[in-house]
Amino acid sequence: MDKTESAPEPANGQAASRLGLGILLSAAVLAIGAVGYRAWDTGAGEPQAEAVDSSQPLTIAELEARAKASPLDSAAWEELGFAYYADGQFEQAARAYRQAVEGDPESAELWAALGEARVLASKDDPMPPLAVSAFKKAVQLDPKQQRARYYLAARRDLSGDHEGAIAEWVAILAEAPPGAVYEENLLRTIRQIGKINNIEVESRIAAATKNRPDVPQLTAGEAIPGPTRQQIDAARAMAPGEQQDMAEGMVARLEERLKSEPANVDGWVMLMRSRVTLGQQDRASKALKDAIAANPQAADRLRQEARVLGVS
Repeated sequence: MDKTESAPEPANGQAASRLGLGILLSAAVLAIGAVGYRAWDTGAGEPQAEAVDSSQPLTIAELEARAKASPLDSAAWEELGFAYYADGQFEQAARAYRQAVEGDPESAELWAALGEARVLASKDDPMPPLAVSAFKKAVQLDPKQQRARYYLAARRDLSGDHEGAIAEWVAILAEAPPGAVYEENLLRTIRQIGKINNIEVESRIAAATKNRPDVPQLTAGEAIPGPTRQQIDAARAMAPGEQQDMAEGMVARLEERLKSEPANVDGWVMLMRSRVTLGQQDRASKALKDAIAANPQAADRLRQEARVLGVS
């Protein structure tokens, strides 16, 4: 277990912050599960079972063996970290993510995931120092890294700086793309902390969202049908860790599928959207570059779709 330090105990805000931790991730996971279903549906709305069945997830034991065989393979260690996380083994997840950053120390997303795993692994301190250091590293690499920023704002709330925490959460809200999957939960957190600490937040929320454009309609969104009601209900019935495992597996399978179907422009757009939904901006950018390289004739459309998603 990581060494922890005691944090100040505000009378009202701490319980709310504990409830708020991970709210961005949980919301994104549910939505990305739906996006994953979209990526595997046919135009008629029937799931492509053969494609899904061809890439069954590895067991934790298999993931462990693969990762240990390649100590600097960040992707292998990251996948192992996801599997541990989904299984509720947060200490092991933190260790796996720590090894993942050894292989890719410039990945803000991996540092943010490491910090979150350390938070969830801590039984006593709601914001252990090693988690904070990982979050700080993430925002040093990418000042817009939302998961890390969310947790650092929660740390401010836990220390009694409720105003500072709300200001940062409102800033995240202001920067959120139209239709961001975590917006509803982020708003709930802002309002909850504001209510507990008698801080007026509605005017700030209005200012942060007043000039927001309508939710964009991507052309790929018309080509690929949405999830069925049964699929959405199944995703919602899962625990957050299971949702994340499902979502990550779907996106990974989509990415793998595109290696054999590089001309699938709609698939590339959906991969970009999925990565953005998961907060993986650098991977969304890589998907754009790979898509253009595979489909130079569709470069203009791909760049247009990317701009809508905030991908460059």
